[in-house]
Amino acid sequence: MTLVKKRQPGRPPDAALQERRRQAILDVAGAMFAKHGFTATDVQWIADRLKISKGTVYRYFPSKEKLFLSAVERGIFRLHEHVDAARRVTSDRVEEIRAAVIAYLQFFKSNPELVELFVQERAEFRERRRPIYFQHRDVRRGPWREYFADLMAEGRVRPMPPERAMDVLGDVLYGTMLTNHFSGRSKPYEAQAQDILDVFFNGILTDKGRNGSCGQSRYLGQKR
Repeated sequence: MTLVKKRQPGRPPDAALQERRRQAILDVAGAMFAKHGFTATDVQWIADRLKISKGTVYRYFPSKEKLFLSAVERGIFRLHEHVDAARRVTSDRVEEIRAAVIAYLQFFKSNPELVELFVQERAEFRERRRPIYFQHRDVRRGPWREYFADLMAEGRVRPMPPERAMDVLGDVLYGTMLTNHFSGRSKPYEAQAQDILDVFFNGILTDKGRNGSCGQSRYLGQKR
């Protein structure tokens, strides 16, 4: 009787290699989308740059839309990693806020292509989904809410709904990031961070301004 040899299973996939290839695809895709736009970019260009087949790209990302949105999300994860690493150098909550502001502006100074992807996402998918940037910002609000609540409890920040302080600072940072990108403003991010933090922490009115003829209640005393 002839024994039939059992077929040996193929070599298991190398997870590390797959992840490296996935990241390489996202690197090239992010740059291509930022330069040419979502609609104009051909997935074949990405494959050619990496010397792989177009089918290989689609094995990792089943559609161009999925590839684009994954590039945006990967950029936001990297932003969070950068900001969180900067915050970890201190245990003082006020200094953590300061470090986060500086790191945020620094990240976008070094990664302007991500701003282009934000704009394209809004233009291409505005009817289909909320922008990924704001989805992630909502998820991360909990810890920041606790930070501001603790600072208020310690008497270091005047009482107000924590969301009010968070929204003001978040909107200023987001607006600064967009303005820097579209205006080509070259002011160093460290100086911008210092300006934002000075106005945010200290305000612009002197004691005379706060107690002047306009009345504090008109500008500062209204509860929200």
